[in-house]
Amino acid sequence: MLKNKNTPSFLRLTLGLGVAGLMAVPALAQSTAAAGSQRTYQEERAMCAHLPQDPAACAREAGAARQAARQGQLTSAPDYTANALARCAVHPPVERTACEARVTGAGQSSVQGSVMGGGLIREAVTTVVMPAPAAAPQGAMPAPVPMPRPVEAVPRPMPR
Repeated sequence: MLKNKNTPSFLRLTLGLGVAGLMAVPALAQSTAAAGSQRTYQEERAMCAHLPQDPAACAREAGAARQAARQGQLTSAPDYTANALARCAVHPPVERTACEARVTGAGQSSVQGSVMGGGLIREAVTTVVMPAPAAAPQGAMPAPVPMPRPVEAVPRPMPR
């Protein structure tokens, strides 16, 4: 062990260990990401047995997702929200506000269903208070009385 910490050999050793440590961080992060990608792939392949989908197609999709993850092409949840909000832009302003409320979950909203079940149903409840009806003016004509319905002939049972 070195006794004097100010010697050039000690400084070179310290600097070398520091550089080696910094070089190992990206490799460690990459191996951790690869391990996470592999774990996700294995979980998705295991789910293929429980889905009503063709197992070969499920395996192909899991492999394609793993390859896209390795290339950094998978999108995250914020991208999904931005995509959904962009789809609201085609609606007129009144309907656009309701669409954005459903997507963001604002106000009284709920989400039912699942992607595995075929889709999500988003519902937003908007309460609109209607103005009170105006009082009928004095001397107004009363509402007409409905006419009675004509009596229909009831068929008689056939004799035995």
